[in-house]
Amino acid sequence: MSLWEYANPTKFMETSGKLLPWAASAAGLTLAAGLGWGFFLTPEDFRQGASVKVLYVHVPTAMMAINAWLMMLVASLVWLVRRHHVSALAAKAAGPVGATMTLCALVTGALWGAPVWGSWWEWDPRLTSFLVLFLFYLGYMALWAAIENPDTAADMTAILCLVGSVFAVLSRYAANFWSQGMHQGASLSLAPGERMDAAFRYPLYLCMAGFVLLFVALVLLRTRTEIRLRRLAAIEARERMA
Repeated sequence: MSLWEYANPTKFMETSGKLLPWAASAAGLTLAAGLGWGFFLTPEDFRQGASVKVLYVHVPTAMMAINAWLMMLVASLVWLVRRHHVSALAAKAAGPVGATMTLCALVTGALWGAPVWGSWWEWDPRLTSFLVLFLFYLGYMALWAAIENPDTAADMTAILCLVGSVFAVLSRYAANFWSQGMHQGASLSLAPGERMDAAFRYPLYLCMAGFVLLFVALVLLRTRTEIRLRRLAAIEARERMA
């Protein structure tokens, strides 16, 4: 069986219809378990107190903000090379989900930074690149809405996605590029003396898995909606021509 079979809208709708309930259920259960464990069963940090528990939302949403854009990049490249409409619609469907994840990461980062840094916002390299990434998300969605022809919109947004990928990479590695930044290093660093204690690490793993499943479920749902809207538009166009 070829992977390209799922680029067929009918095949995609059939397969995603079976996967969506499982992905949504797994996301709900995993998030409930991870967030419940993290917020209510883990101790307070000896330096940051209870504020450290923001990491159970901040770290997974920051991770998904970057990975959502990279998923959009792959789907956009598939559209540019293979001209499969499902890939373009999947990229379009992921845009608002990724934007929401990015906004959540920015807000929770501010909530975490206020008691730790004494400031809601700093022009730290990673924070700044995340803000620019969020603006790219907004621009991506606005471009889809502004162009009437769907194929032209897919072409233009794919190019924007290629450009915005630079900031997705910067958001991930800014702390390594600019060592003077205030943002801490990787939360799950394996370096000696920097690795997070297991009491915090394991519920964080569960939360990260939950947000990945949530992203998959939402993108499947939104892609199915986009396919239905495309079919409806085609039917209306044929009726106008009849």
